[in-house]
Amino acid sequence: MASVSLPSLCFSHIQKPKSLSFGFLASDSLRFGSSSFGFKTSGKNSRIRVSVCRAASVVFHDLDADDFRHPLDKQNTLILRAIPGLNELGKALLGTVAEQVMVLENIGTSVLVSENQLSGLHELMVEAAQILSIEAPDLYVRQSPVPNAYTLAIGGKRPFVVVHTSLVELLTKKELQAVLAHELGHLKCDHGVWLTYANILTLGAYSVPGLGGLIAQSLEEQLFRWLRAAELTCDRAALLVAQDPKVVISVLMKLAGGCPSMADQLNVDAFLEQARSYDKASSSPVGWYIRNAQTRQLSHPLPVLRAREIDEWSRSQYYRSLLKRAMQVNSVQNV
Repeated sequence: MASVSLPSLCFSHIQKPKSLSFGFLASDSLRFGSSSFGFKTSGKNSRIRVSVCRAASVVFHDLDADDFRHPLDKQNTLILRAIPGLNELGKALLGTVAEQVMVLENIGTSVLVSENQLSGLHELMVEAAQILSIEAPDLYVRQSPVPNAYTLAIGGKRPFVVVHTSLVELLTKKELQAVLAHELGHLKCDHGVWLTYANILTLGAYSVPGLGGLIAQSLEEQLFRWLRAAELTCDRAALLVAQDPKVVISVLMKLAGGCPSMADQLNVDAFLEQARSYDKASSSPVGWYIRNAQTRQLSHPLPVLRAREIDEWSRSQYYRSLLKRAMQVNSVQNV
């Protein structure tokens, strides 16, 4: 998976890979000191033509991050905010220098999307940002054969999202916009910032003599649990923009085993049934142990679990109430 390394900011004490950013990822290969997360899927529509604010879209005016944040994500974020001095320490360790390296790297090696440059992609981003009630970040397209997308938001400067050319080629426009919405969800929830702070916690624990290593290991496990919850949060952001659970689930299905030649043969309902069979297979004591061992060191939940989670949330009363409230506000404003 493509990434931009920041050698001076890597910490050798941390054995498990970390990252400053989030996204759709089929496997666990994030790196602390870099900003990368993959989104592997497939589709045949590589030309993006869409007009901003399509008629079918409901815009969530004044949307707050906690309106769609996963409960576990909310819980761990509150814990991080309660730690005195963590904000200042994070800015001191991973502030201006890291951000400037990433900004210059992308300006120098990628194409900046705008109204006059890859305008279709620009419209997808602007529309997704409007629906989620967030300012659209800069969007770059980078030449790469590895389908990938990532963002950076350490602090201070304008955040940005990067997508690889192979990702654009593989996705339908709805799926691509779901990816952009997922990334916007991370920005909306300040995930890039809080992940940095969580890594600092782990670094601090490693420096404690004696039990420091054990404490750090425990913090790492907590960190990965939070990361997985953060991904579930941003899958919800993708659903708020797509407003069709099958679009998001289709992406997750393709993450697990899709390719362009078989894209038209994939079945969302069958994939959801597969997710239910995974739950059933892991319900026994032995299955639970295997499932826990399989997922505990992953930064992203398994695709089948993410598909089941977004399917359940799409049918929840909370999601329906959120959508209904936004529709009422939209109707009043239209009048």
